[in-house]
Amino acid sequence: MNDELQQLEQVDRTYVIWNHRRLAYFAGCDYFRLSSHPAVIEAVKQGLDQYGLNVAASRLTTGNHPLYARLEGALAEFFAAPAALLTSAGYTTNQIVARAVREDFSHVLIDARAHVSLRDAAACFSRPVLEFKHRDARDLARRLRGKTKPIVLTDGVFSHDGSVAPVGEYLKMLPAGGRILLDDAHSAGVLGAAGRGTPEYAGVPRRRIIQTVTLSKAFGVYGGAILCERSLRRRIIAGSSIFAGSTPLPLPLANAALTAIGVLRRDPGLRCRLYHNVNYVKSALRTRGFATPETPAPIVALIPRDAAETEALRRRLLSHWVFPSFIRYPGGPESGYFRFVISSEHSKKQLDALLASLHEH
Repeated sequence: MNDELQQLEQVDRTYVIWNHRRLAYFAGCDYFRLSSHPAVIEAVKQGLDQYGLNVAASRLTTGNHPLYARLEGALAEFFAAPAALLTSAGYTTNQIVARAVREDFSHVLIDARAHVSLRDAAACFSRPVLEFKHRDARDLARRLRGKTKPIVLTDGVFSHDGSVAPVGEYLKMLPAGGRILLDDAHSAGVLGAAGRGTPEYAGVPRRRIIQTVTLSKAFGVYGGAILCERSLRRRIIAGSSIFAGSTPLPLPLANAALTAIGVLRRDPGLRCRLYHNVNYVKSALRTRGFATPETPAPIVALIPRDAAETEALRRRLLSHWVFPSFIRYPGGPESGYFRFVISSEHSKKQLDALLASLHEH
C-alpha cells in the first residue's frame, strides 16, 4: 500500500468521506457528475448483462464489436466532426495520433505548460521539439518563422487554472502545411454552445485541428476519442502501433458513454447550471480581488505563498466542511496549489461554504 495516496470515499454526487468527516467535494473533473447519474449507472449494468465485460482482443483482430462503431458515430455527431476514433484511454489519444502522422511534420511546437500526455506525444514525432511561452501567440509566431510544416501541441482548457488556449490566433499564424493537435480533455462537453469544446467556443473551423478528448471528465465514464477527418482516421488505424496493440474500452463502459452523450444532448440544463454555478463563484471571487480566467471553465486555482498560508487555508476549508483539495500535478506550481472544481450539481449552500472559506483569505 502507498500511504502517500490519500483515500476518499464518495458518498454521493458532491460529498466525500475523508478522515471520518462528510465534506463538500470540489475536486476531480466530473463536471456534471455523470459518473453517478442513474441512467449512466444503469447503462453499465445493462451493458454487462448484454455484452459481458471485455472483448479481450485488439479491434484490428477479433475485438471490433459493433458497439464501438455506434459510440464513434455518436461522438462524431455530438462534436460535429467528420469522424471519431475511440481509444482505450484519454491519455493515449495524443500518442496514437503522433505515431500515425509523425512523418507529416518538420517541427513540433508545444505550450510550456502543456499536459504531460502532449509531452509524451511530442517525443513520438522524432522531430525537433520547440517550447513556446504559455498561451503566448506572439512567442509562437516567433518560433514558427521559417517552418512550413509544423504541428502545434496545446491543451484547449488548461487543467491547472481553467485558462483557454487562443486557438483562433494560433490558426491565423499557422502556415498552410501546419496543424494543431488540441488536447480538449477539459473542454469537451463543457465549452461552446453545444459543448463541442474549444473550437466551438473560439468560433473556428476544425479543418486544421486534430481534437482529442476523454470520456472520463464531462462524460463521467472512461476512454478517449480522436475527432478528425475520415482520411486521418484510416491512417491512424493503419499506422498507429498503440491503437493496433490496445484492447479497446470495456463494453459496459462503451454502453455507458453512449448514454452519457445522450444525457448531455437531451438536457441543456446541465450546462446552464454549470455556467450559473461557475459565474456565481468566479464573480464573487473577482469582487474580492482574485484573478480568475474570464472563461466558463469550471476550475478555480489558488496558489498559497508558503506553507503557513497553505495550512491556514486548509483549516478554514475544513471549518466550513469543505474538502481541502491541495494537489501537486504536472503543469501546476511545483510547490502545489488548491484546485477547486465547480460542478452543475453543487448546491448554493456548498458554493457559499467554499466562498466563505476563500473570502477569509
